[in-house]
Amino acid sequence: MEAMSVVNHLRNLASDPQNRASIMRDKSCLAGLILFLDHREACVVESALKTISYLSEDPTHCEIMRNELGMMVSLESIKNRCDINDDLKQLAQSIYASFTFPSQKYTPEKTKPQFFISSCNKRVKTVTLHIHGLDDMEKKNICEEALLKVRGVISFTFQLAVRRCTIRVKSDLATECLASAIAETKVLKAQQVIKNESGNEVYVPLPKIDLPVEKNSCLPDYLPEEESPQKDLERAITCPGLKVNCRGSWINTAANFLTKTFYW
Repeated sequence: MEAMSVVNHLRNLASDPQNRASIMRDKSCLAGLILFLDHREACVVESALKTISYLSEDPTHCEIMRNELGMMVSLESIKNRCDINDDLKQLAQSIYASFTFPSQKYTPEKTKPQFFISSCNKRVKTVTLHIHGLDDMEKKNICEEALLKVRGVISFTFQLAVRRCTIRVKSDLATECLASAIAETKVLKAQQVIKNESGNEVYVPLPKIDLPVEKNSCLPDYLPEEESPQKDLERAITCPGLKVNCRGSWINTAANFLTKTFYW
């Protein structure tokens, strides 16, 4: 098995929240990912970064990976590599920051006045989406174009490191319309992020609607990301679901490969 094949399979496994705990329990997989960060081929480094980014969506995983020998050094060294593009360097720095400040949470200021943007405005609402496939600036631009075409979207902001988008829309715009517009890109898929009865964030699948999404005839003006009140939101927890026992087999295969290749 080649390094590219192993890291790609790990990335695919990590994209499913149900597999991440198994990967985190296997020290060989984590050690292998650190070695892949220093790989001479940029495509291997890219897959390793995306795998680590998936795993870092659970705050409890951040501390474990931060304490892995060589993780922080390898992430920091990526910014000095001339063969790595700026998008990957930005992703590496975002992961590094999430490991450095794992407990930092967003706390809204209740008494601070907000001009033009009112949290009590009943004519607008805020929707938070977790977007599968939002891995780089190219996919971010595709998502922006899709959202700008939806009539009723006021503004939006992205957290690329955790594949999250916070959108302000008119109150009569169905959330399913946003998901359908994103799904039309053929490369992205959205789930809504909400809080359950325990106060924890969970992903909720959005059904596809049969009605056509009302589009803008021209692109509207929207607020730049730096002016958005939604900043530094805490990360969403993994989506609950059924466990499939056969998924562990590939993780074991990858772990055996990493152990035989990198340890002696």
